[in-house]
Amino acid sequence: MKRTVLAFFAAGSLLWSALSHAATRPGYGGTLRVNMRLSSTSLDPADVVQSGSFAGNNISSLIFDTLVTLDRRGVAHPALAISWQSETGGQRWQFKLRTGVKFNDGTSLTAEQVAASLRAANPSWKIVASGDGITIERDVPDAAMPAELAMERNAIARRGGSAIQGTGPFAIQQWDAGKKLILSANNDYWDGRPYVDSVEILMGQGLREQMLALDLGKADVIEVAPEQARRAATEGRHVESSDPSEFMALVFAGNVSDEATAGLREALNASINRSALANVLLQGGGDPSAALLPNWLSGYGFLFSPPSDAGSHPAQTSRQAVNWSLAYDANDPLARVVAERIVLNARDAGISLQPGTTNKPDLRLVRTPLASLDVRLALMTLADSLRLPKPNLASESPEALYAGESGLLHSRIVIPLLHLRASYGLSAKVRGWRNTPDGRWYLNGVSLDARK
Repeated sequence: MKRTVLAFFAAGSLLWSALSHAATRPGYGGTLRVNMRLSSTSLDPADVVQSGSFAGNNISSLIFDTLVTLDRRGVAHPALAISWQSETGGQRWQFKLRTGVKFNDGTSLTAEQVAASLRAANPSWKIVASGDGITIERDVPDAAMPAELAMERNAIARRGGSAIQGTGPFAIQQWDAGKKLILSANNDYWDGRPYVDSVEILMGQGLREQMLALDLGKADVIEVAPEQARRAATEGRHVESSDPSEFMALVFAGNVSDEATAGLREALNASINRSALANVLLQGGGDPSAALLPNWLSGYGFLFSPPSDAGSHPAQTSRQAVNWSLAYDANDPLARVVAERIVLNARDAGISLQPGTTNKPDLRLVRTPLASLDVRLALMTLADSLRLPKPNLASESPEALYAGESGLLHSRIVIPLLHLRASYGLSAKVRGWRNTPDGRWYLNGVSLDARK
């Protein structure tokens, strides 16, 4: 009798274990409903208007593939290209393409189409297709070529008239520019079919609208403002956040970035209380920083520190009255409150700032997402986007990168403030969510729990 009872409980335990495993195992099916603020009018990854935002990059990664991907350490891994090699010191690169890849309409990917796509995004590159690969030649050596090809703007697309095709995990099913995008799973995707059948993206949704949609069960993935992430989590919502990666800074116009105003700019830099911005305004949604790149990426960001106080420049501020205009994005509530706090800090240092949305401001408050997980490319791209002098990088060593970033900061054109986190609110149905350290989605492993 005792053996029978033991056998019964043993069988029950195995059955319960099997049922539990089946309940947590990802299942196919369902529609993932996404809300976002972006109102994109183009799906072309090479479109400069779309590129440079979290939302634009995330949409692109659902439809298109790049030749290379980067891990969180900036190391390149194969994607549409399975191998590559360089010649002449990095001026000439050869990439061998993956075979059997198809566009979402079922046509095969060819080397000629890859070359044509990259030429559209990079008119100055010399790109030649040959057999199962392509060759790229640059005017100067480019050691970061694989990392450049991992950027969303270099995703491979077949352009024809008003239609555009990718090789990504999802295909375009319905596109209402700026309003709604419906994607269906690519059953023949070379890296495995996604679990969800479709993704429905509503665009132009304000952050409050998105939170309400999540609470009412009308959305599965929403954007959460950095300053709202902690509160949303404490109120019981499931929130996932990236590492601090979006750069927020003050950037001076050319007319006030000369030596005559150097002392005033340094006084403004010293007046800003970055810790208060991060802890009070952002509620931990970002880190204070005096560096261009986040420390988790560069490894040397902690070596940069802001001036201790504005009192080190009393002579300059007392001799020269200044009244600078400060512009920020009127549609960004966080930018408005940060600008207002900076105005108060500056006033304590004897500097008058007039916040507004003027077309020709003396300085701008900018937010710029991290462009790459490759440190050198991230620094070069950031300098270009902020219209800073091209950094002088003798090599790719940490010492050279630190020296290059130091040179940009010593120009006093940019005053770093914060690195912000990208945060997303998820419904209880979402399983297997994963985003990269810089806030980009990876939806291939996401599934929906039908019981929720």
